[in-house]
Amino acid sequence: IDLKKPDGAQVAMTIARRCDIVVESFRPGVADRLGIGYEAVRAANPAVIYCSVTAYGPDGPWRDKPGVDGIVQGVSGLMSIIGNKEDLPSKVQTPIVDSVTGYMATSAILAAFILKERKGIGQKIDVNMYNSALMLQQISLCTYLASGQVPERIGSAAPYAAPNEALPTQDGWIMIAAYQEGRWRALCQVLERPDLAEDKRFVDLNSRVKNRRELFQVLSDMFRRKRTQEWVETLEAADIMCGPISTYDQVVASSQIHHTKLLQEMDHPVAGKISMPGFGINFSAASAITKFPPPLLGQQTTEILSSFGFSTEEIRNLFESQVVMERDPTA
Repeated sequence: IDLKKPDGAQVAMTIARRCDIVVESFRPGVADRLGIGYEAVRAANPAVIYCSVTAYGPDGPWRDKPGVDGIVQGVSGLMSIIGNKEDLPSKVQTPIVDSVTGYMATSAILAAFILKERKGIGQKIDVNMYNSALMLQQISLCTYLASGQVPERIGSAAPYAAPNEALPTQDGWIMIAAYQEGRWRALCQVLERPDLAEDKRFVDLNSRVKNRRELFQVLSDMFRRKRTQEWVETLEAADIMCGPISTYDQVVASSQIHHTKLLQEMDHPVAGKISMPGFGINFSAASAITKFPPPLLGQQTTEILSSFGFSTEEIRNLFESQVVMERDPTA
């Protein structure tokens, strides 16, 4: 729908009148100017759940700032705790703020929907990327608020536990989590270094966290003696949590991902046969199988408009005036 055309907003409003949920992700004020803001939609559909997703929220000093995932990773402090101290600033390479904002919006919408089902009440929900990024950092942010100490970038390590980080092996890297006292002592036995458990630098969790760099060096020297898979087998036999640092080709080839049946193959009208991740949650009373590939922009315009009561003639007029468009998936 071209919302800037006079009839575009009217089409959107016709659809919104029959929807339980409306989601928009314009900058604050844009939906209102287009005539499809919350108040306009609520006037036509009083019980609507209307979710606005923005970069920094509907008000406040940063209200009108544009924002994308990388920018918000920076200003929210997330980039300040990623990578090693000596490295250039780094970010999470998957758009984590975009993703978690979507999850936050979904949770909020479902909570609002329960209220609507129980009491018939709709409401407006504001979700923004900045708040979502801060909520994602609960442990680091709360640690700073409690201590006043700005966190350092410590790579794969956890600021509250050691050893709990990636260690180099003969042919790659392995992530281990042996910070609990029982597992730490078991690791010392596996390494044939029981003396490390009594070393005053590593004798308890606080000491190991304080002397993390020394501990990393000691463990690295020993872990470099064997291949990653050898270590995995040895550590798992001793009930020490670990796992290889896998690349995507190794992930896709793993027995676990095939067991989950998360990856699906299907035919796409433009790209041909594609492999894509499906839905990662299983329900006992419903199917979570992805049945269709992602639709092309405008692929289902006629179908959707028809389902909301638009006549064949109305749809034809909307196409002719270019208020809406449709793409032939076989073209």
